[in-house]
Amino acid sequence: MVISTAQSILIIAVCAACTLAERALPFVVFRGREVPQLVRYLGKVLPMAIMATLVVYCLRDISFASAPSFAPRLIAVGVTAALHLWRRNTLLSIFGGTAAYMLLVQLVF
Repeated sequence: MVISTAQSILIIAVCAACTLAERALPFVVFRGREVPQLVRYLGKVLPMAIMATLVVYCLRDISFASAPSFAPRLIAVGVTAALHLWRRNTLLSIFGGTAAYMLLVQLVF
C-alpha cells in the first residue's frame, strides 16, 4: 500500500504530538507535588530492565552451529559492554556496538 504525502505528514505529526505529550505528562501530573516513591523506584530500575530485555531479544535465536551465526553478535555485545564500562556513555555504547556488529557482518563474516 502506498500512502500519500499528506498521510505521511499526518502520521509524523501524530507521532510527534504523542511523543511531546508523553514527555510533558510527568511535569503536568507532578507539578508542585513530590514525586511518589514508586515512580522514583521505577525511574531507577526500568532503564536496566529494558536494556536486559533488549539483550535477550537480540540473542534469543543465536545458534552455535557455525561461527558466522554467533561470533558477530557476541563480539558486538562484548564491545558494547566494554565501551559502557569504559566511558559510561549510553550513546557511545549503542553506536559502538552497532558499528562493530555491522563491520563484522559486512567485512569479516
